[in-house]
Amino acid sequence: MRSIWNGAISFGLVSIPIKVVNATESHSISFRQVHLDDGGRIRYRKFCELEDREVTTGEIGKAYEDADGTLIPVTDEELAALPIPTARTIEIVAFVPAERIDPLQMDTAYYLAANGVPATKPYVLLREALKRSQKVAVAKFALRGRERLGMLRVVDDVIAMHGLLWPDEIRSTEEVAPDASVTVRDKELDLADALMDTLGEVELTELHDDYREAVEELIAAKASGELPAAPPAGERAGGKVLDLMAALEKSVRAAKASRGEETGEEQGEEAGARTGESAEVTPLPSRRSARTAPKEVGWKKSTSTARKTAAKKTIAKSTAKSTGQAAGKAAATKSTAKKTAAKKTTAKKATGKKTAAKKATPRGRASA
Repeated sequence: MRSIWNGAISFGLVSIPIKVVNATESHSISFRQVHLDDGGRIRYRKFCELEDREVTTGEIGKAYEDADGTLIPVTDEELAALPIPTARTIEIVAFVPAERIDPLQMDTAYYLAANGVPATKPYVLLREALKRSQKVAVAKFALRGRERLGMLRVVDDVIAMHGLLWPDEIRSTEEVAPDASVTVRDKELDLADALMDTLGEVELTELHDDYREAVEELIAAKASGELPAAPPAGERAGGKVLDLMAALEKSVRAAKASRGEETGEEQGEEAGARTGESAEVTPLPSRRSARTAPKEVGWKKSTSTARKTAAKKTIAKSTAKSTGQAAGKAAATKSTAKKTAAKKTTAKKATGKKTAAKKATPRGRASA
């Protein structure tokens, strides 16, 4: 690795000579600007507007433009002569817990390497002190023409330094926060927690740049004279207003499926297979879909219709039963009336016979 800065770490009265190297590298694919008509390269040339000619790098210096447009020249020698203690020194000013550093402040990362054998012992001393204290060091240093803030921490067996933005360089969040007052229900939070638990953790080393790979495949195909493959049509949720509950439930099911876990529908199908019956899982509709979903038509009856039909049948049976009972009572009453009338007729006949017998007896006695 090529060092970009040589200096020392100032740790109290201890000075540790170090070299600074970039800890990160960019793998993004860069493009050149070309002329569409003939494919010629587009280049930017540096011209002096007073002499109207191209100038070389050695002829170019620095100048500060004042508010009225006046240019005030400043040389590299003048900047190097400024009495700044951090010009060639990373000066540690404090040791704080890592939680005190806002991630918004973190900028470019560097590795600090011991510069020479004499620097090895104090370098290892600072590294082990940082490990045991479980703290990070806050330091000031000058790089690329300005003084900066930095954070020193241990990565494996190396001291790494993160450039930090100054606190006044962090913008306020007042203009970014949502204006409307929104209330989140406990059920929505429960589903969000379930989604977070289902997604779980991930090995960051397994993540890769899909876009860069697609660009590389596109360039390789065009270089070999092949037509690039048409990208698969995918759904984009940007700009759509989604049903939050439905989206959360769908996300939980998709996350479980991707991790090989059984969802509620799969468990229902397995239970139906064990019992020899087909199981059907009906997802619960959201409030919005329940309001807008059309009613089912056709041969299927709704639950309320079935209940009403059953109630009508029950009423009809009850009515028929009561009608039959009333008809039975009327027939019994009619039969009783017939029996009473027959008894009365028989009694009348018997009385008439007795009266006739009584009348006949005196007549016989008189003739004798």
